[in-house]
Amino acid sequence: MQFIDEATIHVQAGKGGDGCLSFRREKYIAKGGPDGGDGGDGGHVYLVGHEALNTLIDFRYQPRYRVRGGQPGSGRNKTGARGDDVEISVPLGTTVVDEDTQEVLGDVIRSGERLLVATGGRRGLGNARFKSSTNRAPRKTIPGEPGEARMLRLQLKLMADVGLVGLPNAGKSTLISVVSAARPKIADYPFTTLAPSLGVVRVAGDASFVMADIPGLIQGASSGAGLGVQFLRHVSRTRILLHLVDAKPDDGSDPLENARMIERELGAYSEGLLERPIWVVLSKIDQLEDAALAALEQRFRERFAKRRIAWVSALGDTGVAELMADLMASVADYRQRLAEDADFAEGEAQLTARIGEDVLQHALNRQKVRRGRSDPGDEAEVVYQE
Repeated sequence: MQFIDEATIHVQAGKGGDGCLSFRREKYIAKGGPDGGDGGDGGHVYLVGHEALNTLIDFRYQPRYRVRGGQPGSGRNKTGARGDDVEISVPLGTTVVDEDTQEVLGDVIRSGERLLVATGGRRGLGNARFKSSTNRAPRKTIPGEPGEARMLRLQLKLMADVGLVGLPNAGKSTLISVVSAARPKIADYPFTTLAPSLGVVRVAGDASFVMADIPGLIQGASSGAGLGVQFLRHVSRTRILLHLVDAKPDDGSDPLENARMIERELGAYSEGLLERPIWVVLSKIDQLEDAALAALEQRFRERFAKRRIAWVSALGDTGVAELMADLMASVADYRQRLAEDADFAEGEAQLTARIGEDVLQHALNRQKVRRGRSDPGDEAEVVYQE
């Protein structure tokens, strides 16, 4: 299935039913009064989280959703039927933005969670509502109000505890394939990963966490170069960023300088990402002698004194189990603090909101470039426009 992580849809809530103009007419009743009933309320539009979905591809083929309006009132004070609500299933982690106002309407992050995105119109009033001692035969009615119409931008942000970042061919896909059931494409050329993938890492018993792999970043990614910037939103909600660095790059470049470049790109995309815990992991260490690895590790510890430094060889199964155990312990501690410490939870929510604002701004900038056709590199962006 094709991975689509942005879509634009139009939703139209139902119109309220009109009020009825009617007078009671029955045999042997000479002066029947007004009996026009009210209309029914229009139906609402909800987005509902569905854990079985992992892409927005359905919205490419069905971009418009219109809700049935409420039925008009009728005589004998009968109220019209209310319009049925429409529930649109979306993947967990979907952010909803109003295209006209750029207001973030909310996030759908739990299965079954309902987010109201368009309110149905209020019902109209029948003439029976306006009868009084001085107006016994009112001919006034009120029509139903129109339902709310909105153009919505849906942005999918994968729900994961750990996010993998790094240059192309840094070993991200190999690592996630070793520690989980995810099977991303793996090859010895750059950009083999063209779409994010999720994997569940089960450490022991019921202890597990979710890991996300995104396409590799390159220099200038924050400005639109390469593919990775299109998918950086998928690590915006992760607890830990796992920065994989090739210990011995094929092009002979300096691993330390490569790591510094990736962190600069992360900061340029959103400074909030650098406030997340970042673990630097030297990968493919089986290609280095022990002395060379020790010297490289020392350089990284001096440069990234506040970072957690680790090293692995996914193919050689070296350091992987230890790294996964440490990640599980950190994720479990984070979950506990989030549940028990209100101040910590509030700080995390504020940080997530700041990163979300940066993600939205980058999306708007790419949209402007795409509409202007000024940057050929943006042609790869997967966005549906009517």
